[in-house]
Amino acid sequence: MRAVVFDLDGTLADTSGDLLAAANHCFQGLGVGDQLDAADAGVALRGGRAMLRLGLSRIGRDGDEAEIDRQYPVLLEAYRGAIAVHTVLYPGAMEAVEALKTRGYAVSICTNKPEALAVLLMRQLGVLGTFDALVGADTLPVRKPDPAPLREAARRSGGDPARCCLVGDSDTDRNTARAAGVPSVLVSFGPSGADMAALAPEALIGHFDELPAVVEQLQL
Repeated sequence: MRAVVFDLDGTLADTSGDLLAAANHCFQGLGVGDQLDAADAGVALRGGRAMLRLGLSRIGRDGDEAEIDRQYPVLLEAYRGAIAVHTVLYPGAMEAVEALKTRGYAVSICTNKPEALAVLLMRQLGVLGTFDALVGADTLPVRKPDPAPLREAARRSGGDPARCCLVGDSDTDRNTARAAGVPSVLVSFGPSGADMAALAPEALIGHFDELPAVVEQLQL
């Protein structure tokens, strides 16, 4: 069975607002106030440690990895408690997923968000059951850009790992698909959208309306 595997943050949903709020919770706890804002959305979608690293650099603590290690669990707990306050699915995302399922594709998620948090978020957004499988950062001993999580997401969805593609929004997703020997489709509507063409994916979309036809053209 052919399969389409989706990244989550910055691909299916704009999660940056809630991620930034969780990071700022850490900086408030340090007594330095909010250090990140909406302009840092691209950093937010690279994960908690990237946000902490940026914020700490802004208060003169560049390279303080020990503080990042201390604050990371605090960030995760804050995020868990307010994971879907500002987060929204991108326009047309779920319609595209349903269209792919109708055309006979298995659909799944492969994310570098911890699995429990990814499941919680998708459940709160009301769309968890639409996907056939979900593989998170800690589902396997390795994470993207290692190809194993992508292959596992395809496999768990009932799809053939050799006949899948990865829909994503970053060089991590591009590199994961390349390592797995399968096509990538990158989205240009996220915070880093202007940089996607330079990654030379097999396909680029500006709206999810385009995805079903693009996937068919890949001839998985």
